[in-house]
Amino acid sequence: MDFGCHDKDSGEVECYFEIPNPHAVGCVEKFATFFSFLLVIITFPFSLFECFKVVQEFERAVIFRLGRLRKGGVRGPGLFFILPCVDTYRKVDLRTVSFDVPPQEVLTRDSVTVAVDAVVYYRIKEPLNAVVRVADYSASTRLLAATTLRNVLGMRDLAQLLSDREAISHMMQTNLDVATDPWGVEVERVEIKDVRLPVQLQRAMAAEAEADREARAKIIAAEGEIKASKALREASLVMLDNPTALQLRYLQSLNTISAEKSSTIIFPFPMDFLKCFLSGSGPSIPPSLPV
Repeated sequence: MDFGCHDKDSGEVECYFEIPNPHAVGCVEKFATFFSFLLVIITFPFSLFECFKVVQEFERAVIFRLGRLRKGGVRGPGLFFILPCVDTYRKVDLRTVSFDVPPQEVLTRDSVTVAVDAVVYYRIKEPLNAVVRVADYSASTRLLAATTLRNVLGMRDLAQLLSDREAISHMMQTNLDVATDPWGVEVERVEIKDVRLPVQLQRAMAAEAEADREARAKIIAAEGEIKASKALREASLVMLDNPTALQLRYLQSLNTISAEKSSTIIFPFPMDFLKCFLSGSGPSIPPSLPV
């Protein structure tokens, strides 16, 4: 930086600052580049093995010349040229990468301690930012995923954590994607793998579920008794209007019992049915029944 002042004809003093161009190449850099070109020419054709590099379709290369980023952005896929001694490059894989978030001991909003682990899928969308703006994008994304998982789960109740896993995963993906966007990282998907509860809490939840099932079973049995009593009441009214129906019901019960294994059965018989035979008139047969 250069600073100076000079007087004008009008008597005023003018000051100025001269800031050097950060992209300007110094004499040392020019000399090093020239020496590198000279080295390539002297060692030709063996130098070609060090000068030409290849990156795959799913890779990109970021080239630095004496610590400065070369113009043109990233290179690849295909063949590119570098100068020995002055150029360095870093490869960046653009494929989707997945990693497991270690189990996190999380205290939910209703003061329940659970262990939750997840899987995160991400990829590099801006190779230049992934190399220049962050030292290790992979490690940084892993640490940020663990922290985000704890923060998101801490705002939920245990019931929400067990039932709304999809919403939690989407919220965690959104937070991670916003945080890693300056690094050139895009978080594609987040999945909650497992939620492990303490043993005592599991036993308490199992006892609660068992008691709930027993209560529902008793309610269903009571409803069945009510329906059965109503059906028996209707049947009794039918038999009261027509006594012959009661006799036919007795005969049907005897037929059902006789189909089983042979055994001695004491079956009550209505005395009203025998009165017809004792009087000598015989039982009255409904007109609708065959003789």
